[in-house]
Amino acid sequence: MSISLSSIPGPAPTTPAAGQRWHWLPPIGSWRYYALLAALGIFVLGPLGGVTASYMNFSIGFFVGGQVLAGILGSTVTFGYGPEGKHGANYMQTAAASVAGMAGMGVLLQAMIWMGLPQPPVWQMMLFMGAIGMFGAGVGMLYTPILVDRLQLTFPSGLAVANILRALTDPVLLKRSVARLGSGMALGMAGGLAATKMAALGAIELSTSTLGAGMLVGARIGIPAIVAGLTGTALIPYFIGIGWLNEGDPFRKITFLIGLGLIMGAAILDIGRVLLEALARWRDPRAAPKVEQEPWKRTHFGRLVVWVLFWAAAVVWLGANLLAQPVFFMAFAVGLVFVMAMVNGISLGISDSNPISSAFVVSVVLMAALGLTDPIVGLMAGSILLISCSVAGDMQQDRSTGWRLGTPRSIQFRFQVLGLVLGAVLSVGFAQLFMSAYPVLLLDQTVMKAGEAPAQWQSAMTYKFVGALRSLTEDKPYQRTAIWVGVGLGLLVQSLRLWLFTRPAYQRMKSGSKAGGASDFVIDAVLLPSPYAYSFGAFLGLATSAWFAVGGVISSVAGWVTARRGRRPEDAVLPSDMSTSSLLGGGLIAGDALAALGLGVAGLLGTLVG
Repeated sequence: MSISLSSIPGPAPTTPAAGQRWHWLPPIGSWRYYALLAALGIFVLGPLGGVTASYMNFSIGFFVGGQVLAGILGSTVTFGYGPEGKHGANYMQTAAASVAGMAGMGVLLQAMIWMGLPQPPVWQMMLFMGAIGMFGAGVGMLYTPILVDRLQLTFPSGLAVANILRALTDPVLLKRSVARLGSGMALGMAGGLAATKMAALGAIELSTSTLGAGMLVGARIGIPAIVAGLTGTALIPYFIGIGWLNEGDPFRKITFLIGLGLIMGAAILDIGRVLLEALARWRDPRAAPKVEQEPWKRTHFGRLVVWVLFWAAAVVWLGANLLAQPVFFMAFAVGLVFVMAMVNGISLGISDSNPISSAFVVSVVLMAALGLTDPIVGLMAGSILLISCSVAGDMQQDRSTGWRLGTPRSIQFRFQVLGLVLGAVLSVGFAQLFMSAYPVLLLDQTVMKAGEAPAQWQSAMTYKFVGALRSLTEDKPYQRTAIWVGVGLGLLVQSLRLWLFTRPAYQRMKSGSKAGGASDFVIDAVLLPSPYAYSFGAFLGLATSAWFAVGGVISSVAGWVTARRGRRPEDAVLPSDMSTSSLLGGGLIAGDALAALGLGVAGLLGTLVG
């Protein structure tokens, strides 16, 4: 599959497009147009996002995706193209997010150092990580028709980026949305910076991006998260009693495994239904009317399959021949990606949370059941899950933005691939830069007492990796039991929801009165919530789930008020998904990303000056 920019289909005009403001810009569709976008996305916006991702992973253990940040900065260039500039900005943010996401994977090298494991040569790690990224991109693209087109998941950051790109490139939309979008960005930036400086806000774990994500998905998705958090808190004594937790452990130390199982169980039913419908259409093409696919959605399925198979084989070959890892566990990890990329994609699409570290831990747990005891093998195999799920999630997030904008998918794919190449280099480079500047990052925090751990550099993701790898010498069967409990519950709950919500009597009750509508809400959000939404509260702490739920409630209340009053006539020009809640929520996410950028750049400058 060629990724040459010169091979990208499309017109190559010699005159500026209608509506273009800055005529010195290269014409849309020309090779200079694509070269400009690639250069800015990969070599300017990407490294900025990479600094942010590296700093956040080393300091707190998670990072804000680069899509929103790159979308804002990229729109300042493509604004000169007018409304059609939204596609160019989307290409740039796709490439930049790929660079940033890969750059944050340097925590794998930190985990090696903490455990005293031998480090492969730098070029070998870059090649191995790059191959994993290419594989993850293919898997993410393979699942796009299901997660984006068929299930139409929200992908909150993808929606935020789409709103930003539409608003910042179209003066009509900008005029109607700038106050709401700008207010959200200002609040998000202020909250993101204040949360790192003010102890009171840190104590309540203020997260403006989580609040914004909740505003994009609504109360029916947000409330199940807090229900899960409260349930997990209540079950802590029980988990301690059966030996699944120790005194002082947070509930999510075990519930994240149950949460992953919940998504798997529900996905078994939902994806199985999709496959059965596809099989029925294949057997009887006349049973369903043929729908012409939009040109921007078209991809060459055969080439995509070849891409995935080629890079899957390359990952296994590089792991076995270059890094001397067992073929079996390399192949097992590659196979597991096809499951976890779907699971993590659903979680990302619903809650804006991609539990990549959980995918790493689950892979280690399952490999331990197969007899794995060598931590370096566990680290290398787990890195296949970590990087693939991160890249695949970025792919699906970007395609959700493209789905709202009508951006050609094949071109987006090529920009993502280009970004992965530089990202694989920067992942190692930034890791060495930060660890050489801050030797405290080299110290194994898993053997430190609570008061000994450095406050600024918590490295929570590395902490989780090392803890999982050390467990290889002590098999814990209850961890696999927790996953299977989640699978069973997810399948059961999703089956009950499908049966109940399709009953004619239930539909009559739901629409028959205000009490029926309220009952439907309580059942859907509290008593029998979606396993996908509920799982978010199993991954994160209670406070984070609470912010997500608060955002959802704010959004739903605002939507209810708007429905009663009617939409303002002057807002008629805005697309239906550019509501006040979505603009404010997207602005909060964007502001938090800008705050993270400021902290990341400040950290890098401090590193260089120091």
